[in-house]
Amino acid sequence: MKNNFLRVLGIENPDKKSIQDLSIKLDIPVQKLKYYNDYNILPDISELDKIEAKLSVKRYKLMLGMEIYDKELLNILRDNIDQITPILSRPYRKKSIEQKKLPIFQTQYGKLYNQDCIKLMQELESESVDLIFADPPFNLNKFYLSAINDNLSDRDYLEWCEKWIDECIRILKTGGTFYLWNLPKWNSYLADYLNKRLSFKHWIATDIKYTLPIAGRLYPSHYSLLMYTKGIKANTFHPDRMPMEICNNCYKEIKDYGGYKDKMNPKGINLSDVWLDIPPVRHKKYKAREEANELSIKLLDRIIEASSNPGDIVFDPFGGSGTTYAVAEIKERNWIGTELGPVDTIVERFSRLAEERDYLNQLRQAYNNLFTEKVKKERKKRGIWTDDTFTQLNEQGSLFNSDLVKQSR
Repeated sequence: MKNNFLRVLGIENPDKKSIQDLSIKLDIPVQKLKYYNDYNILPDISELDKIEAKLSVKRYKLMLGMEIYDKELLNILRDNIDQITPILSRPYRKKSIEQKKLPIFQTQYGKLYNQDCIKLMQELESESVDLIFADPPFNLNKFYLSAINDNLSDRDYLEWCEKWIDECIRILKTGGTFYLWNLPKWNSYLADYLNKRLSFKHWIATDIKYTLPIAGRLYPSHYSLLMYTKGIKANTFHPDRMPMEICNNCYKEIKDYGGYKDKMNPKGINLSDVWLDIPPVRHKKYKAREEANELSIKLLDRIIEASSNPGDIVFDPFGGSGTTYAVAEIKERNWIGTELGPVDTIVERFSRLAEERDYLNQLRQAYNNLFTEKVKKERKKRGIWTDDTFTQLNEQGSLFNSDLVKQSR
């Protein structure tokens, strides 16, 4: 994505003098030219007019060279497709010619491979997977035991993402769901790519704080989780309902829910697209690997419960510590996964799956109930209404008008 702006304008190897000369010729400040080049930003209309008038570089040539498109340019390309098609000779996808590898580890429900995810997916049948969760490297120049290059140019990183995303889309069943976990920076690009290939459902902001604030920026404290379906409607979507937010001291509800307490569902509150309850995995008891961050099983539990059923096939192209595979195994989902680096951590994790099952069972006790058992007990002790009150007042009229609810307001 970098350095295309000046290249299209005829400067292959920009130096201080060449940029200064261009600045004088175009009457555009040097800093602006560097900004457009380094960050692949299209100049505004007035500056595009200057470029076209003084360099005879048409704006559409510049846009194509920088890989920036608008509706008008896309219409021009579409209307001239017969002239463009012969130029496009590169095959869209090359099939793997390597001998098919066997899984390096198998369980009752899953198969784990030790190879590049694109090569593995090219061996999988089209429309064969119900749910995909992908947590790729974030291109932050981190060290991985797989020795991958995590410091690609923006262009190369996004091109690589598009390749494995294309394969994910191919193997996903119609009605299947695709989740993509990444930094907001990358997902802002990848969402645009996905919007033309799948049906957008949600951009979920997950509040997770790992590091100290970065100077000159807002404190980055959330990750982006994109949710798409192949086709208009998901085959499976039954998200958990959450308990009410309750004061830890007085045990009264923190929100008034618009005054509609009589309309509260005894099974809990609708899950929103902002998740504040997914903590980073720091405790060594629940952390499978020390050398890198890993995802909470609470996150994968929520995703797998919402978008799959027992017996469905779950695929994760980036094994990491094996969180997706562990949760899928516990939830009796068939799973397929691969990790390019060492898989010892993932394999070892399955030897202590009972501990993670117990932990998940403990977490799930709070879901799909308006109150946890502890909160319900304390509210009853204090004479505050609970979901049991719905049944008690069923023949007496509105819960909202009852004395119990008025006392809690």
